[in-house]
Amino acid sequence: MPARSTYSVPQRVLHWLMAVLIFFNLLFPDGMNAWRRLVRHGQTPTPADISSANIHAYAGIAILLLAIVRLGLRLVYDVPPRPDDQPAFLHHIASATHFLLYALIFAMPLSGVAAYYLGIDPAAFVHAGPIKILLWAVIVLHIFGAFAQHFFFKSDVLRRMTIG
Repeated sequence: MPARSTYSVPQRVLHWLMAVLIFFNLLFPDGMNAWRRLVRHGQTPTPADISSANIHAYAGIAILLLAIVRLGLRLVYDVPPRPDDQPAFLHHIASATHFLLYALIFAMPLSGVAAYYLGIDPAAFVHAGPIKILLWAVIVLHIFGAFAQHFFFKSDVLRRMTIG
């Protein structure tokens, strides 16, 4: 298959749908936090507490399932080539960032499932602590890189994931 100049429509839709779900869960973990606090202190969560925690859990499971589909699409459609007119170190940073982003997109919901459904306390710690902090850092780096590509290097990298 010849190299693509842009991401396919399904790849772009999945990227932005996952971004919305990831930001939702990162910005609004309150329901899960409240449920966890109640359970940890031996109290019984109300149906509203459970529903609120389930929203967070279901969004995380959706992220995991969409990530699997996204990897499948990546194998089918491949990705556009990187811009040639940039320093090699930028390609290495982009590769490392994307690898970390994918790893964290899988690690976050898997650790959440282990914590919420299996009651594994260390999974809850890494889910809400180190993985969350690292995910925020990599997301910021990813966004910064996209804007740097667009505004500083004047490449079409951002355009390929937005309007094509």
